[in-house]
Amino acid sequence: MTVPLDEAAPVDPSPRRPAHRSGGDPVKALLHRHRELCEHAVDPLEIAAGLEAHGITDRTAARFRHRDVFSLAEELYARTSRDGTPPAPPAGIPVHAKAVRGFGYALLPGALALGAAAAEVPWAGAFAVLATVASLGRPGQAAGGRFPAPVYLLAAAALGWAVHRHGTPLGIALAVSAAPAHLAGAVFAARARRRLAGSRVLEDFADGVRPLLLGTLTLYAAAAAGAAAAAGTPLAVAVPLAVLLFLTRLLLVHGAPRGALAAALALVLALLPFPAAPFVAAVGVLVPAVLALSRASAHAQRPGTH
Repeated sequence: MTVPLDEAAPVDPSPRRPAHRSGGDPVKALLHRHRELCEHAVDPLEIAAGLEAHGITDRTAARFRHRDVFSLAEELYARTSRDGTPPAPPAGIPVHAKAVRGFGYALLPGALALGAAAAEVPWAGAFAVLATVASLGRPGQAAGGRFPAPVYLLAAAALGWAVHRHGTPLGIALAVSAAPAHLAGAVFAARARRRLAGSRVLEDFADGVRPLLLGTLTLYAAAAAGAAAAAGTPLAVAVPLAVLLFLTRLLLVHGAPRGALAAALALVLALLPFPAAPFVAAVGVLVPAVLALSRASAHAQRPGTH
């Protein structure tokens, strides 16, 4: 994204006068344009992530006489007037009351699905599907405060058809996998934010968070495989579907609704009538998901994140 001329250029409108000789302050102009971001940021890292989300890269930062976006963000943070000292971001995995309550909610889909199956209710599979889709996130907290209805509708339709084809045990396995999905997502978010705090250039952060994401995804896939084995449903179907749901959840929570919609569409494609369809669909979503979740802007604190 190209930075607008009113951000990159000095205040002096004359194009013939060099920037360093003018009385303009390009950083001040940038501060004015992003004042809300700077005033609400808890630290320079929030500003760096927000600038990246607006298309400002390390190369662009050089036009503001800074070596990278983090250095530019530090100046913006220092020059922003605010009342009091904002709290420092948490360095580790959150273990406060809200986090414990959230994990308790994540246990509900599996518990309800198991209870419905144990009671031998005829709609246990459909109930498990609804509980699993609900665990993707609460309306108003996903995708930056919007309710991405197409994501939930596609996920519900795809999982409903999958459970219709493969039986109630598949729905139970996916519902039980909601709890490790919540926990894995919280651990990933906390560790990525800690890595962001130790990074000085965006490329270093991206290079560090990609293996973190892949490791988290591997551990979650193992947990989903355990749930599928315990429920007695085919691993070749259950694990790719669980991984796609996990990626959908991460993309929603980290403010990438278009990526989440692509993951929900992949859930539908995973049901095509050939054996490798679930695996191909999961791999096809993995690459864009890794790119989206390795951006610093995906880990800026926002309401409803982990």
